[in-house]
Amino acid sequence: MVSTGDTAPDISATIANGEVEDFELSDHLGDGPVVLAFFPGAFTPPCSNEMVALQEHLGDFHDAGATVLGLSADSAFSLNSFRDEHGLEFDLLSDMGRSAIQDYDLEIDIEDLGLLGVSNRAVFVVDDDGEVAYSWVADDPTNEPDYEELLDAVKSA
Repeated sequence: MVSTGDTAPDISATIANGEVEDFELSDHLGDGPVVLAFFPGAFTPPCSNEMVALQEHLGDFHDAGATVLGLSADSAFSLNSFRDEHGLEFDLLSDMGRSAIQDYDLEIDIEDLGLLGVSNRAVFVVDDDGEVAYSWVADDPTNEPDYEELLDAVKSA
């Protein structure tokens, strides 16, 4: 599992930013910390709560120079609808091939919801050099991160 101090695996995904475009994490390093918020699935209550909470703190993250990105196995089209429904002003990454989810060792099944091979809830802060400055992985995917702790980690990265 990826943890604090590790080199963050690069991510090649599809970005849902109102459009649908290719994304490489390596292209976004060097402009301040990058917050990677992995979540199991769009439109589920805990995931909606987490993404809305990140949106509520977005000004603080931006003030700290950070870029916030959500990431799930959902399609980019579904993620764009999710962004619209919740008024999210940060980009979401579609990892339908699960390569990032597997590289970060986060793949889980939530059989009760029929979600197989999705991401566990986790947050990583990647610094300008591509090193993981902060990592948090949920013991239970219904848990949310401590947002103040996350913001402190961003300010320290």
